[in-house]
Amino acid sequence: MVTLLLGQTLQSLQNQGALYVNMIPVTEFRQFSEQQPAFRVLKPWWDVFTDYLSVAMLMIGVFGCTLQVMQDKIICLPKRVQPSQNHSSVSNVSQAVASTTPLPPPKPSPTNPATVEMKGLKTDLDLQQYSFINQMCYERALHWYAKYFPYLVLIHTLVFMLCSNFWFKFPGSSSKIEHFISILGKCFDSPWTTRALSEVSGEDSEEKDNRKNNMSRSNTIQSGPEGSLVNSQSLKSIPEKFVVDKSTAGALDKKEGEQAKALFEKVKKFRLHVEEGDILYAMYVRQTVLKVIKFLIIIAYNSALVSKVQFTVDCNVDIQDMTGYKNFSCNHTMAHLFSKLSFCYLCFVSIYGLTCLYTLYWLFYRSLREYSFEYVRQETGIDDIPDVKNDFAFMLHMIDQYDPLYSKRFAVFLSEVSENKLKQLNLNNEWTPDKLRQKLQTNAHNRLELPLIMLSGLPDTVFEITELQSLKLEIIKNVMIPATIAQLDNLQELSLHQCSVKIHSAALSFLKENLKVLSVKFDDMRELPPWMYGLRNLEELYLVGSLSHDISRNVTLESLRDLKSLKILSIKSNVSKIPQAVVDVSSHLQKMCIHNDGTKLVMLNNLKKMTNLTELELVHCDLERIPHAVFSLLSLQELDLKENNLKSIEEIVSFQHLRKLTVLKLWHNSITYIPEHIKKLTSLERLAFSHNKIEVLPSHLFLCNKIRYLDLSYNDIRFIPPEVGVLQSLQYFSITCNKVESLPDELYFCKKLKTLKIGKNSLSVLSPKIGNLLFLSYLDVKGNHFEILPPELGDCRALKRAGLVVEDALFETLPSDVREQMKAE
Repeated sequence: MVTLLLGQTLQSLQNQGALYVNMIPVTEFRQFSEQQPAFRVLKPWWDVFTDYLSVAMLMIGVFGCTLQVMQDKIICLPKRVQPSQNHSSVSNVSQAVASTTPLPPPKPSPTNPATVEMKGLKTDLDLQQYSFINQMCYERALHWYAKYFPYLVLIHTLVFMLCSNFWFKFPGSSSKIEHFISILGKCFDSPWTTRALSEVSGEDSEEKDNRKNNMSRSNTIQSGPEGSLVNSQSLKSIPEKFVVDKSTAGALDKKEGEQAKALFEKVKKFRLHVEEGDILYAMYVRQTVLKVIKFLIIIAYNSALVSKVQFTVDCNVDIQDMTGYKNFSCNHTMAHLFSKLSFCYLCFVSIYGLTCLYTLYWLFYRSLREYSFEYVRQETGIDDIPDVKNDFAFMLHMIDQYDPLYSKRFAVFLSEVSENKLKQLNLNNEWTPDKLRQKLQTNAHNRLELPLIMLSGLPDTVFEITELQSLKLEIIKNVMIPATIAQLDNLQELSLHQCSVKIHSAALSFLKENLKVLSVKFDDMRELPPWMYGLRNLEELYLVGSLSHDISRNVTLESLRDLKSLKILSIKSNVSKIPQAVVDVSSHLQKMCIHNDGTKLVMLNNLKKMTNLTELELVHCDLERIPHAVFSLLSLQELDLKENNLKSIEEIVSFQHLRKLTVLKLWHNSITYIPEHIKKLTSLERLAFSHNKIEVLPSHLFLCNKIRYLDLSYNDIRFIPPEVGVLQSLQYFSITCNKVESLPDELYFCKKLKTLKIGKNSLSVLSPKIGNLLFLSYLDVKGNHFEILPPELGDCRALKRAGLVVEDALFETLPSDVREQMKAE
């Protein structure tokens, strides 16, 4: 019967195992085996060691649990009761013995030993009763530690394993860890990593030269017996000839370059995100403390209870009604094995706990929230690798325990020098010399200009375009102008619009000698290049950006006095007074432009010192009157007071002392009338009164008979005096957007007139005398009340259809031959 029951039990276990396999496929556990190799870089040796210990303890627990399930737990037999010593109650004792323990068998006779059979005590119990007794005694007599030891081992081990890996799966830390491991692997395997370690250390040729000199003095590189090189210094100090040459290193293909560029961005964003907190460090400390506490608890109670695992157990249960017996002697079948397993388990737990204590010592002894790349900087020569903190630092400390090579290769992607080097290679591949030549154009200074806008850097291929005269860089960060700029022999102009620029010393020497025009547009004064104050041959300087109101105290502009060749200075900003530094260069300054943003310009007395000034522009400076200091500039030829708050210009009479003044622009103001004193400005050739509130034109205005350019557009003028015919030198005349109803015939006596703008007025008739304007090439009559155009327009041989601004329907009123003449090229 026992054999039958054992067979049924084994068959049942096999069926259950097959059921579990069918219910939980093996593939479900594949994810755990796949994640383990990825997380190994964050497992120091003590975590790996404790993992092995956990496996050993788990095997102890599984082995014990298997024995518990597969084998009989306890075997019990009725216990014989000794007869009582009271002779007076012999009958009672006999009855008790008969009822509890059968009489011992008769002793064998010495006369016939061969026929004696050895027999045990008969109990009259069947198999089911024994099974019942075993179960009752197992539950009531056996100590709980002896019963549940394998399960306790299994549970404790699973808790240890959970604690060791919980920080990998905690919601607040798992994303950081998985992201970090993903980036770390890509950085380690990236082709750019190896190339950067060999090339970035030589990014600056000046440093290369210094390193050459240092190496030649120290003799740290020696030739081995087989011609090999033995280097006793870091890669940073390797001379240039030993650094991998760009031509032989092999170019990074476009795909690899883009992947490396993406890695730089990922690392940068990941660092900003991870350095904000220290949850990883806190989780790791907590799990280690928890493991130490659990270790102490396990050692304490196991040491006290391991003696409770006994081989023989007395069992007293009141089941006489069912079995006829009360006292039993039981054998715990696995007590000896469990006792050995418990001692073995305690040894493993002790080693596990000591390892956890060492981990705590490592956690609190070292500053794990800060990580320094000093060793990596010395080893690789990449000096700008920043130190990191918080969770980022903690993860780097962890991977150092696995392999320091990981952090060394990962550090390449924290370096701006390395990133700039990669960007430079990508730029050079993208912007070839032929592609750059297609962008060449002629600028306002009639120079061949190359505009580069919103690039990630300055391509080295730019310096192969030797015909370049002007270089315009706009919205480009971290521009490095190398010494190869000296190849641009024709370069005279440089424009920097919202660019942060660094320059090589050799390049600066070249610009000091060759650069004539510099334009700088900036949002922050820190973007002003400090090297611009040493350009001794600079002739034109244009500054556009926001400066402090108290600019006279700004140290950065005091150095303008060193620009000995400066002739033109333009400041488009928000200055409240003319800087003293500008006055220091007044002896050779010929043109000064101040374009304010509406900030009132006061204290203009410094203008008197600019005796050689020929052109002056004070635009949008909130001036209410013409500054008296202007009248002291006897060399002044052009004056522009655009977009101010001028209402009255009675001071204009003082301009008669400026004998050389030929251009006067008082446009975009609030001037209501022109004083008669203007007739004294007989030297004027260009006069602009557009965008004012003038209603009446004084006849004295036309006594300035040298005027060639007269702009009266966008006013409230209703009448043009016939004295306009006095202006025999007039070539440009504009009264656009006024209220003029008729034009005097004297206007057509100005036979040198080339541009006539009379559009958007109230004119109804265009005089046939317009045919006298033989040089007329541009005529705007659109927006009037004309019904027909005079055919005499055909006499204006220089006037073509492109130069005639008129409604299409009105143009059709001209004779067909005149229309064909105008359309002909």
